[in-house]
Amino acid sequence: MNQLPRNTALIIVDVQKFFENPRWGKRNNPHAEDNIERLLKKWRETERPIYHIQHVEGDFTPEREFKDFIVPLEGELIIRKSVNSSFIGTNLESSLRERNIDTLVIVGLTTNHCVETTTRMAGNLGFHTFLVTDATATFDRKGPDGKVYEADEIHNMTMVNLSEEFATIVTTDQVLNFS
Repeated sequence: MNQLPRNTALIIVDVQKFFENPRWGKRNNPHAEDNIERLLKKWRETERPIYHIQHVEGDFTPEREFKDFIVPLEGELIIRKSVNSSFIGTNLESSLRERNIDTLVIVGLTTNHCVETTTRMAGNLGFHTFLVTDATATFDRKGPDGKVYEADEIHNMTMVNLSEEFATIVTTDQVLNFS
């Protein structure tokens, strides 16, 4: 990883209170939010662009609010979406292009849903994309075969699927060392 451009955008996907609900079950990366917070702090200190993605499908309830540590500050953009991709039905792409941003650092919840879909689209749209593996997390999931797949297994397979074709997979420390 080389030095990140000054206008590299931090894309924070769906870091919302509804993922605190125990119904989601067992999850991996218990320190993902700590790492997201570290990256957010660095982006704020260096005045780099920050995009907060908020999933608002259905009724807007208090669970849809951002987690307390991530609440956007004035000037930080909020992109509201109703599907898995942060690019579908939003102005995310046009906003990035208008600001001449071509490099993205993506973090958030959940790895194999909205984070993965957003990362795939970012890569397909030609953005130079970094996915921060320890600043994302997911939950155990039951497959159509009835087998329960552990969160770590799902998370790791997502990283394998996205690596190099759609994004460069990095850690929080790697990003902080080059930003």
